[in-house]
Amino acid sequence: MLLVLTVGSIGLSAWEQRGKASWYGGIFQGRQTANGEIYDTWGYTCAHKTLPFGTILKVVNLKNNRSVRVRVNDRGPFADNRIIDLTYAAARDLDMIREGTADVLLIAEESAIPKTRFNIQIGSWSKLENALNHKQRLLDAGLNPTAELGSDGLTRISLLDIAESDVFEFSLKLEELGYTSLFIYQVTTHARTSG
Repeated sequence: MLLVLTVGSIGLSAWEQRGKASWYGGIFQGRQTANGEIYDTWGYTCAHKTLPFGTILKVVNLKNNRSVRVRVNDRGPFADNRIIDLTYAAARDLDMIREGTADVLLIAEESAIPKTRFNIQIGSWSKLENALNHKQRLLDAGLNPTAELGSDGLTRISLLDIAESDVFEFSLKLEELGYTSLFIYQVTTHARTSG
């Protein structure tokens, strides 16, 4: 995977990857994709091994320079040396149905890649005073927790919007403070361009 920073008149960052594309359809029509959507062979979606769901990609067939835009909603391909699986419709537009595969360039502007972040729920307390004591303890430790009163009457203390690369470090710090029953869950935010 190659991250290319494009500095020019528009000043945008772009992610690029070169490799072999394939397509899938037929027996997959109507089945559930990895993100829970129903596969539509006439839609413009794709399977990629690692990019976040919702990423919008421009796919360029390097043989004929045809291009198409697709959205990641599935995982794969699982065949060696392939980087993307396209729907029949997308593969048709790239004129790769007959050969089955094509050498392609994948391009995504940074703003088209959803940013994966995490929230860490540290605990929940029925007595507000206890929750606020824990919040203060975490503040004293240099953390920035939030307190939220739920409809069930419990006050939950959490760390919000943590980068994936920082989750392990925060977990270790919380464990050192005695918080071992953490609830870590993924949230997705979309990058925005300035302008």
